Amino acid sequence: MKKKVRIALFASGSGTNAENITRYFADDPMIEVACIICNKEEAGVYERAKKLDIPVLWVPKNVLEDREGMLGLLEKWEIDRIVLAGFLLKIPPFLTRAYKNAIINIHPALLPRHGGKGMYGDNVHKAVLQAGELESGITIHDVNENYDEGKIIAQYQCPVFKTDTVETLAHRIHQLEYEYYPLVIKNWIETHS
Repeated sequence: MKKKVRIALFASGSGTNAENITRYFADDPMIEVACIICNKEEAGVYERAKKLDIPVLWVPKNVLEDREGMLGLLEKWEIDRIVLAGFLLKIPPFLTRAYKNAIINIHPALLPRHGGKGMYGDNVHKAVLQAGELESGITIHDVNENYDEGKIIAQYQCPVFKTDTVETLAHRIHQLEYEYYPLVIKNWIETHS
């Protein structure tokens, strides 16, 4: 029997996407969430992971950027794929090379618009509203050495209304994330295994 594909989820915040992905793959015969890697000691993802009985590894920036230490950690956990779920640090080049075409990210806008350094969470939604966009959405993409510039795997849109606030737009974007990110991850793994 073929061994399961083991995912490490990288998260920095409350962990809603990490929880959603973990629940989605809980009974999958071919894919499992092995661990969550978090760079913030006080992030909400710890509490969510505890309820799901998923180990969370605290990996501060200096550890993330330590080539031998980071690759050794991922090897120890037998990680095949990395899924960024609200991870706010840039992935170091050695990691994108070691996991070429095996790291994906979700961005809360339609790239290439509203991407790049500092463009995450509410910053993105504010930029979308300030630009007067008629639609926004999510982009799921490969991770390379530059912020939000990897090959686009999938995009899903939603309307932007004149009455939208950052909060109302963020809510619609989150709904797209919860619905589509796990499906795209599953397809990405099954078609690239």
